[in-house]
Amino acid sequence: METLLDFFISPAWAQDAPAAGQPDPLMSFLPLILIFVVFWFLLIRPQQKKVKEHKAMVEALGKGDEVVTNGGVLGKITEVGDNFVTVKIADNVEIKIQRHAVASLMPKGTFKDA
Repeated sequence: METLLDFFISPAWAQDAPAAGQPDPLMSFLPLILIFVVFWFLLIRPQQKKVKEHKAMVEALGKGDEVVTNGGVLGKITEVGDNFVTVKIADNVEIKIQRHAVASLMPKGTFKDA
C-alpha cells in the first residue's frame, strides 16, 4: 500500500538488531572531558597567565615610569599611591588614575618622543 508520501519520504521498517549493552559511562563523558581540557589550555590558562603578569606589572609601578592607560593616554608617573597614580600627560597637565587602569609599561624615552 504505497502512498504519495512514500515517493518523498521512504518508510522506516523495523529491523532485527542484536540487543546492545549499556555503554561505558566513562566513554560517554570522554568527549566532554576532552573539550574541557582543550578550553583549559587554549583559553583559561593563557588568560590567567596574562592577568598574573598585569598584576605584577601594576604592583611594580614607580615614579618616573612611562605608561599607557586603558584609554590610550601616554604619560609619565609623577606620584604613586596605594590605589591611584598621578600621570603627567603634558606640561602642567597631570591626571590621577587607578593603578589597574595602566595597560602597559613603555620603554624609557617614549614620552619625550611623543
